Amino acid sequence: MAGKRALITGSSRGIGADTAQYLAAAGAKVVINYRNKEKRALQLVEKITESGGEAVALGADLTDPESVAQLFAAVREQWGGLDLLVLNASGGMESGMGEDYAMRLNRDAQVGVLTGALPLLESGSRVVFVTSHQAHFIRTVPTMPEYEPVALSKRAGEDALRAMIPELESAGIEFVVVSGDMIEGTITATLLERANPGAIDARKESAGRLYNVGEFAAEVALAAVEPVPADNTRYVGDISDFTSR
Repeated sequence: MAGKRALITGSSRGIGADTAQYLAAAGAKVVINYRNKEKRALQLVEKITESGGEAVALGADLTDPESVAQLFAAVREQWGGLDLLVLNASGGMESGMGEDYAMRLNRDAQVGVLTGALPLLESGSRVVFVTSHQAHFIRTVPTMPEYEPVALSKRAGEDALRAMIPELESAGIEFVVVSGDMIEGTITATLLERANPGAIDARKESAGRLYNVGEFAAEVALAAVEPVPADNTRYVGDISDFTSR
């Protein structure tokens, strides 16, 4: 990744932050994107630069097209283009964000961000979309009721992004979906546990084990460099619970 320019959405904390650190350690210049966690984003930039890496923090509300346009204008001014876009930001279980927030963020914003990034993505670049098994397989395998709106919106986002693959391929841009089970230590897991106490432990017992934030972030980072699977999907961990039905 030496010299590669990467933007990771929602990377001031959690999976995005760890992914950014892995990519920076591999030589990439990384954009730490945040919505309202500027302090955390700046602390992460400091941590990366102190380790010899290169990073910049750029705030943007991904559900606001004007904010997204400003984000990419800043990226163009800073680095001239991008070699990697990691679509990591997601949500929908937060309170007070409106009934349609999950769909606006997990579908509409994903398409908006990728569309805005296209002029900056050169031939040979790659787009990585981060999702969950619960969302990826939602059409065939039911999930926890509390998570269903998020799962449906993330699957809608994945479908909308996959519809753009011909356009990406014509520009020489690769596309990879990274799908994993529930991840211990994420805000989603915390909110699920709050809404349905015992849900994460039950899923862990059924799955045998759940990846933690650092382990899953490592898989996301690998998706930036390893060959693209035939179905454009990199599955992390065991998926037998989702494919045997």
